Amino acid sequence: MRVVLKGIDSRVKRLADGSTRVYYYAWRGGPRLEGSPGSPEFLADYYRAVAERPVERRGKRETVEALVGAYLDSQDFLKLRDRTRADYLKLTKAIVKEFGDMPQSALSDKRTRGEFLDWRDKLAKKSPRQADYAWVVLARVFSWAKNRGKIETNPCEKGGRTYDGARPDKVWRDEEEQAFRKKASTQLALAYDLAVWTGQRQGDLLALTWTAYDGEKIRLRQSKTGAYVVIPVFSKLKALLDATPKRAVTILTTQAGLSWTADGFRASWGKALVKAGIRGLTFNDLRGTAVLRFALSGCTVPEIATITGHSIKDVQSILDAHYLHRDVELAESAVRKLEARFGNRSREHED
Repeated sequence: MRVVLKGIDSRVKRLADGSTRVYYYAWRGGPRLEGSPGSPEFLADYYRAVAERPVERRGKRETVEALVGAYLDSQDFLKLRDRTRADYLKLTKAIVKEFGDMPQSALSDKRTRGEFLDWRDKLAKKSPRQADYAWVVLARVFSWAKNRGKIETNPCEKGGRTYDGARPDKVWRDEEEQAFRKKASTQLALAYDLAVWTGQRQGDLLALTWTAYDGEKIRLRQSKTGAYVVIPVFSKLKALLDATPKRAVTILTTQAGLSWTADGFRASWGKALVKAGIRGLTFNDLRGTAVLRFALSGCTVPEIATITGHSIKDVQSILDAHYLHRDVELAESAVRKLEARFGNRSREHED
């Protein structure tokens, strides 16, 4: 992610040992910024400095921009994961660009909510998911400010969503799996197997280390929910893992043997989908595919939840709303069970 910051001033200074060091400042004569350029700490320092800039230099401080700056200086923001902080910084920059000069007093006006919703709708034309994410960040800033008595109203409470993440019918079928395997590299095929036989998220699988696998089980703590899961490894997956060379700390690597970056993996995965002629399916859909496969294998809802880390409610919701009632295999399985239980009895009555 590249963020362009305006007004940054830099100075090269010679240290006592004769070496040189570059110092960065929010503006000429402004406060010095900590951290390396582009790092979350550096960006947070910049936005905090802008928010606290003297009134005569930046106008009234009772603005949305000031709220954003104060939030970025809070523990609520600083305790977030590095990736999440980076995402928030990108989105808060867009918020400041659009609403930075808005007076905080305007947040209590009922019409203001409509302005924020119009902005989200405009973003949704390009990406509904990113539009919802921007709304979440905006609501988080206002919620933090309201909780601290800085504003009286959060105009972005309960805004709903423009993106439907349920993705009904979006599961990988046998034909798509076969097409993918024909075009995917060995490294991407292993990522597919890890996802479909464990039900874990992309980020957690990319970060999964060899120390998390003891030859029988995979142990990990999910980064999104904090849930700790222990996954007994399916025999097919075990054979694949045991045959995979340990070329890096992580199990999943590039062809060069390096740990994947999130962007690098998404790019390579996307190219493989194009080569395989697969459209409308994502890596994340393998998580739902795993839930379906476990269910087709006769696993109970609690058993599935134990493996994937979903709540029981979420597993049931996935099965009820998006997969089970649409799957022919389940219908056929139900009829086979019916035949086994009552078929002979029906013939006895006929005799």
